[in-house]
Amino acid sequence: MPTIQSVRRTQSGRPGKRAINLSLSADVLDAARQLDINISQVCDTYLREVVRHEQERRWREEHADFITAYNATIEAENLPLDEWRSF
Repeated sequence: MPTIQSVRRTQSGRPGKRAINLSLSADVLDAARQLDINISQVCDTYLREVVRHEQERRWREEHADFITAYNATIEAENLPLDEWRSF
């Protein structure tokens, strides 16, 4: 699966855009067009959000053992330098 960093970039250094075929429900597409909604922009924005959430979910899944172990250590030993905290 390509990462966000591997997406083709334009000369300005920003990610380029690529034309794709996309199937959408006809009624929603018609309503969006009547409302002058930029369908490409909405799809791009939402897809970015979905990708970000999925990357976060996978990161949490991949690091769950470490996080559990770290939390157990903090629970057993308290925070480092905890005795010098002023709050």
